[in-house]
Amino acid sequence: MLAVWAQWPRGPSVLDAADEWLRDRFVVAQAVDTPEPRILVVDIDETSLAAHPWPWSRERLAELVETLIGDGARAVALDILQGEPGDPAGDLRLAVLAGQGPLVLAQLFDYEQRPQALRFGRPAGGIPSAAAGGAVPAYGFIANHAGLALAPHVGNIGVRPDPDGVLRRVPMYTWFEQRRFPTLSRALLDCCGTPAAAPAPGPQDGYQRVPFSRSLDAYTVAKAGEILDGRVDPAMVAGRLVLIGSSSLSIGDRVATPLGRSSPGLLVHASMLTTLLDRQAGLAPAPWPGRLMAVLFASAVAALAGYTFARLSAAVNVLMLALASLTWALLAYGLSAHDPDFSVSGPLLSIAFLLAVGVPFHWQLAQSGSRRLLDTMRRYVAGEVVDELLRSGLKDPLAPRQLQVTTLIADMQGYTSQVEALPVEEAARLTTDFLDCLTRPVLENKGTLDKYTGDGLVAFWGAPIPNEQHADLALDAAARILREVAILSAARVRAGGQPLRVRIGIESGLAMVGDYGTAFRSIYTAVGDSVNTASRLEQAARDFPHDVIIGQGTVGYATRHRFLSLGRHALRGKEVPIELYTLEELA
Repeated sequence: MLAVWAQWPRGPSVLDAADEWLRDRFVVAQAVDTPEPRILVVDIDETSLAAHPWPWSRERLAELVETLIGDGARAVALDILQGEPGDPAGDLRLAVLAGQGPLVLAQLFDYEQRPQALRFGRPAGGIPSAAAGGAVPAYGFIANHAGLALAPHVGNIGVRPDPDGVLRRVPMYTWFEQRRFPTLSRALLDCCGTPAAAPAPGPQDGYQRVPFSRSLDAYTVAKAGEILDGRVDPAMVAGRLVLIGSSSLSIGDRVATPLGRSSPGLLVHASMLTTLLDRQAGLAPAPWPGRLMAVLFASAVAALAGYTFARLSAAVNVLMLALASLTWALLAYGLSAHDPDFSVSGPLLSIAFLLAVGVPFHWQLAQSGSRRLLDTMRRYVAGEVVDELLRSGLKDPLAPRQLQVTTLIADMQGYTSQVEALPVEEAARLTTDFLDCLTRPVLENKGTLDKYTGDGLVAFWGAPIPNEQHADLALDAAARILREVAILSAARVRAGGQPLRVRIGIESGLAMVGDYGTAFRSIYTAVGDSVNTASRLEQAARDFPHDVIIGQGTVGYATRHRFLSLGRHALRGKEVPIELYTLEELA
């Protein structure tokens, strides 16, 4: 939406300043110094003024124009206002040249509404027009004196810089008192009798952007003083359109343009004349729909971001947006020559919004998801283990690894007979209370809850963070489970229910521990012979008066518990009998 908004006419905004700053960079990069053979700039520079002091008489101006026409100039534009009558002979010569020869005079229209409109001299030229028709309305003027009012070809040199003081656009036509007046470059083409190309469609305000496709160095410049002194080769003049003006600081015809903060005013007219000649010769860049391409590009980036933000890291998304910005800058660089009015910074504004709002938002969502995941993980793993896991710096702490672990498997003996006569609500409450007696000791002793098995659970120690005390911690949890179940059983007997017994099997050894499963569902679990043995030990507890049956591996790893041997016994699935144990203090 930001990119779409940026492409349509609106009031002045910060976006305009960003657009113009970026376009100015493009103009500087694109301006070439390839010689422009169709135009000659005659400069009344400081050396010319030193040889022929200012102000010049009309005779001298007429002599300069006549020399240029005599040397074969196609047409001459005089970018100098002559508001007051001068020497009569000189004024007459200029009037004849403007009326019969290929001479274009200048006049300046004012586009500001002032309390008292500028009205100086007499406007000339123009064609009747009942409506502006895309021309820029003017409210005042500074024109030549009445003796030059019959000149048929007069070009406007009035301009209005942008709010930052830089001149980037000129009014190709001005509408004043029911007449349309061309700008100086357009009037020069009309004067020489060459059909000028129609101006490219411009913005609704009637101003047309000056491409500045060539630098000042691309234009052939002749010093006015040298022409007057006969020191310029006529071949330099022949067949060219000539612009006469001044770069002298004392005369003051200098403006800020994208190419420089103090550019000669003639550069603006020369650049516009080059553009018109290029269109006439079919050399101008073909028009491309810059607005449409900007909107499509921004929409594509937004769609891509919508897909990647939820799936990739914030760093990757920032890199993606940076590459999108660079891609658009390169694309806009090429488009700017084909469409002078689309917003080059609109897509960048959209990308900046995604960077400033979208990335943090999705980062917050990811953080919330991580927190939910950690909160869920803490239900299965002791909080201290989770914290230690985060501090460990492991790249993928849940990847399958072979570790020494101790597995504890517990369930309720006679669960079916306990719940079959109970209402569903009471059976569910009994199951929940019993599992709570099993779970709390596991987590409080830094265990990892593997899974619930209906009326029991599987837990292990030593993963995801290796722990040398895995066997002792499992035994501590077993002892605590027995006490918790005893308390619950006593309360149940007092309420008229049956006593409860828990069976526990514990074994230690190597196991593959990690996140196992499919793309549909996975679980963090331990797989190995020691895990299977713990399950067999839990089943064997029904044949012993002891609630906790311990395997040889756990006895070997334990360092602070004492055991009572139960002799060698054959377990289901085991070919060789193994030594079984229980905790001595529980015997």
